[in-house]
Amino acid sequence: MWAAVAGAFTNSVFGILRAYVLIALWQARPGLAGYDVIDAVTFCFITQAFIGPMQLFGGGLTIPERIRSGDIALDLVRPASLQACSLAEDLGRAAYLLLVRGIPPTMLGALMFGIVFPTGAGQWAAFLASFLLAVLVSFAWRYLVALSVCWLTDDRGIATVSLVLTTFFSGMMVPLSIFPGWLGDLASALPWAAMVQVPADVYLGKADVADALAFQALWAAVLLGLGALATQAIRHKVVIQGG
Repeated sequence: MWAAVAGAFTNSVFGILRAYVLIALWQARPGLAGYDVIDAVTFCFITQAFIGPMQLFGGGLTIPERIRSGDIALDLVRPASLQACSLAEDLGRAAYLLLVRGIPPTMLGALMFGIVFPTGAGQWAAFLASFLLAVLVSFAWRYLVALSVCWLTDDRGIATVSLVLTTFFSGMMVPLSIFPGWLGDLASALPWAAMVQVPADVYLGKADVADALAFQALWAAVLLGLGALATQAIRHKVVIQGG
């Protein structure tokens, strides 16, 4: 509980710092990326709220620790799917962290700067659907990263690569629409965009809802499918590091 409270405080502090940076940028470049200053500040605090539920900095799954302890061998022989059990656990964690780490920074941003809220039940429903799909994409990616430890002896290298890719290509730093030319097109087509940029744009009413949800659903299906294949693969060959 106290760790979550500390996380909410940290998210709030960094949200305020990011907000002032974005305010300065948008005052110098009004209308950049189709956002006004209030949109940019809203984007800042909404994406700060995503950090905990979507574990944008990595982790959130116990699979690497269970590999090191040897408990993964028991998980693989149970009748329940390792992927499904991990997803259920992750969804519960995401819901809890949304409440204790996501909502407080957003409310603080609303009090300090004023942010945009969705208008109407339809826009709220679209955002909640997009948020859920974003959590699924995030889980599916982190699940693949976690399973890679079955073939590696240390997960720190791949976890660092995942952190860099997620931070840079998700929209966590700045909106992806700021990226120039082909880099912006590439970033917008990668799965990390489905975790942050797309749900943030749905929240702001800047995205076509049908296209946004289809994009997220496609990446969720692809990554979950790869996760299912990887789960089958580790049943045949897995390195147990403990137990």
